[in-house]
Amino acid sequence: MSKKQYIVKRTAQTIALLFFILTFLFIFFRLMPGDMTAKLTNAGASPEAIAAVEAKWGLNDPIYIQYLDYMRNLVRGDVGTSLVYNEPVFGFVKQRIFNTFILVAPGITLAYIVGTVIGTLMGSNRGSRLEKYGIIPLILSGSFPSFFIAIGLMLVFAVWLGFFPTSGMLSPGFGNEMSAWWRPYLSGNFGIHYVLPVSAVVLRYLFNPALIMRTSVVQVMGEDFTEYHRLTGLPKLRRLRHIAKHSFLPVLTLYPVSMTRALGGLVLIETVFNWPGIGFTLVESVLARDFPVVQFCFFVVAVWVVLANYVVDIVYGVIDPRISVAD
Repeated sequence: MSKKQYIVKRTAQTIALLFFILTFLFIFFRLMPGDMTAKLTNAGASPEAIAAVEAKWGLNDPIYIQYLDYMRNLVRGDVGTSLVYNEPVFGFVKQRIFNTFILVAPGITLAYIVGTVIGTLMGSNRGSRLEKYGIIPLILSGSFPSFFIAIGLMLVFAVWLGFFPTSGMLSPGFGNEMSAWWRPYLSGNFGIHYVLPVSAVVLRYLFNPALIMRTSVVQVMGEDFTEYHRLTGLPKLRRLRHIAKHSFLPVLTLYPVSMTRALGGLVLIETVFNWPGIGFTLVESVLARDFPVVQFCFFVVAVWVVLANYVVDIVYGVIDPRISVAD
């Protein structure tokens, strides 16, 4: 199988998988116990009000009719309406998707940059104190759950020292007078709220790139070309740059995978810091039984994971020419 055929096949598999996930989520959330009408009944709504809600959202229609209506609306770009906030789901969620992205993308990227540097230094100094004692905090940071790290940072730097706010993305009322939606993100007020959540992401996902880079550097240092560089008198810093370049491929391969895995931990980090992202929105919507929002949030996470794995499979062959595609 040629690489072109593989790309076409892998693309078709990805599209089919996304369609299956969308169908599964639609059926799953409608078969779960509890619905919007039960919530209205518990709140004391009249039978007429409940019947009006059922008619408005098509809750009395057979599930296959609901599914066909949902797919037709999806083709037109309509992913439903929030049952709680009575506004389009995409309009309600899109800003929160961006809030999650600006937290996870810089956080994971910074974790990989710092982890790569630490791993290179540890791997190139075998038996040193840096390697013996530096590996301990790395393992601890990777062992503690994300919410524990988030709570620890909040207690130390927000509650005890008072350096940063305890929660939220902006102070109450800040940014209301700004016309452009992106201006608050460039403000100092956003910056002080941003430090602790992004630090929690960095500390939680630092250990993987650091330990993998350390192992890779140790393996590459045993190659013949590193000894040749040493014998030719190449400066130590340039030798280290060559070693790091040849050792970076496993770390680079893991990077998009960590971007997807971080979404699971972000649900807890966003909840601890009351960060208005996709994870925090998902928790709120589950508690409110707002299944159109919950369904779309889960689908966004699934798309993130599936597309990241798709990109890894495609790009890996470009990065490493040794990779071949079997029939």
